[in-house]
Amino acid sequence: MKAWRKEGIGLENLKLVETETPEPGPRQILVKVKSVSLNFRDKSIIDGDYLPDLMNKPFIPVSDAVGEIVKVGNEVTKFKKGDRVVSHLYTKWIDGAPSQDYAPTAIGGPNDGGLAEYMILEEYAAVMAPSNLSDEEVSTLPIAALTVWFSLVEYGKIKAGDTVLVLGTGGVSVYAIQIASALGARVIVTTSSNSKGEKAKELGASEIINYVDTPNWEEEVLKLTDGAGAQHIIEVVGGESINRSIKAVALQGHIYVVGFLKSMFAEVNLFDLLAKQAHIQGIYVGHSRAFADMNKAFNELNIHPIIDTVYSFNQAIEAYEHLGRGAFGKIVIKVSE
Repeated sequence: MKAWRKEGIGLENLKLVETETPEPGPRQILVKVKSVSLNFRDKSIIDGDYLPDLMNKPFIPVSDAVGEIVKVGNEVTKFKKGDRVVSHLYTKWIDGAPSQDYAPTAIGGPNDGGLAEYMILEEYAAVMAPSNLSDEEVSTLPIAALTVWFSLVEYGKIKAGDTVLVLGTGGVSVYAIQIASALGARVIVTTSSNSKGEKAKELGASEIINYVDTPNWEEEVLKLTDGAGAQHIIEVVGGESINRSIKAVALQGHIYVVGFLKSMFAEVNLFDLLAKQAHIQGIYVGHSRAFADMNKAFNELNIHPIIDTVYSFNQAIEAYEHLGRGAFGKIVIKVSE
């Protein structure tokens, strides 16, 4: 089969190779990959920034993949040949709290992922794909959508009428707009682009804050909420942005730290944190039970992912480059028909 393999740091070391098609073990499935989508995690791995000591051996990258099962191991009971399934990032995190060793089980680094014509998945590391979504749409779910769902639903217990502040308009942020508004929340979005702000409104955002025109966006959030702040904040920026989020959050509100676009490090104003009695929750995607729940909800709520651009399998490098420039919604690579 053809596969893209990470053989070193940097896009120049992402190589298109010919390799053996893997055979499934007793509790594994072989999936013919249809589409994959890219996340900031994928770029960070290629750039050598994301857990470099763990990602130091060659492997097939990209965690988010959808495809058709073409062969099952002789002990598989959950799926059958012909089922359309989507990958789950952390193969051993099924439900509840994760075990200590869950991170090294991730696919797309350090274990082989989906940027190939075929991939192996553990039986319990796959979830049935929502029936109302295309392959390209389904491929965007495993990290970006589940991260938001796990934040707002599993941890935040979001309810209709809550205010959700979404930072930016990348893949996770766009899903946050869609999911929060579908669940009846008021959504405020920060962006550097008025045109992206208009797109965000079309997806359900109530108010837009252009942080170029209004650099102290946290003060604007308080104005828009009559001083109350937002009950939920999707924090994707990292660095000093966390202190602005603490100022913008409601009393005993939730800040979900899901990314570090600017920096992995921050000095936190502890007095503001104490005064707000805020919950700051690190989010590392979520477990497969929540993934299955979310997929059912996507069917019922009729949420359709927003895709910026679809690239061909041979254009993987261009897809990564586009991700680095930024996008409104998700970057998808179509692997096969």
